[in-house]
Amino acid sequence: MRELDETDLEILRLLVEDARRPYSEIAEAVELSPPTVSDRVDRLREVGVINRFTVDVDRSLMSSGASVLVDLHVRPGHIEEVRDSLSNLAGVEHVFRTADSHLVFKANLRERQLERGLADVVDEHVADYEVRLLTDSSWEPNPGGVEFALECDECGNTVTSEGVSERIDGELYQFCCTSCQARFEERYERFSESAT
Repeated sequence: MRELDETDLEILRLLVEDARRPYSEIAEAVELSPPTVSDRVDRLREVGVINRFTVDVDRSLMSSGASVLVDLHVRPGHIEEVRDSLSNLAGVEHVFRTADSHLVFKANLRERQLERGLADVVDEHVADYEVRLLTDSSWEPNPGGVEFALECDECGNTVTSEGVSERIDGELYQFCCTSCQARFEERYERFSESAT
């Protein structure tokens, strides 16, 4: 699978609406058989379009805290460290990284929990931060209007229908041509040998 067709996009849309939707119901909607839908979902997972199936929890119903949006201006070289700290902070729902060294996160936290959590994260690695109280938020992960394009793991070019997929040590890699695949595998083998 190198390109998503309208059927793939409709399958994605139906799964986004309800990830527990039975394949038989999806098959009826897209006019395919349930095994064909299952194969398509497997391929979408294989190439990384679908990462996992999860639950969208409304945290505001589970705690008495406030929803906040926090914008952290992180000093260069510390983005990953601070992002890992945020990911481990209870109540954090989404963490976004911007190109200008900011981490923005949405959380549902009690006042003291926010202060303690920020104290743990905001240290010498954070230059400045701003906390905003959210009055409403929505999440609409609609797959419509997107283009699907795999990148070659060797050269970065777009992988077309002539591309090659190869699983190396359990990880799936995409290549635009067999030459890129050969170069990548050769380099991978050299690195693996030097690591042992």
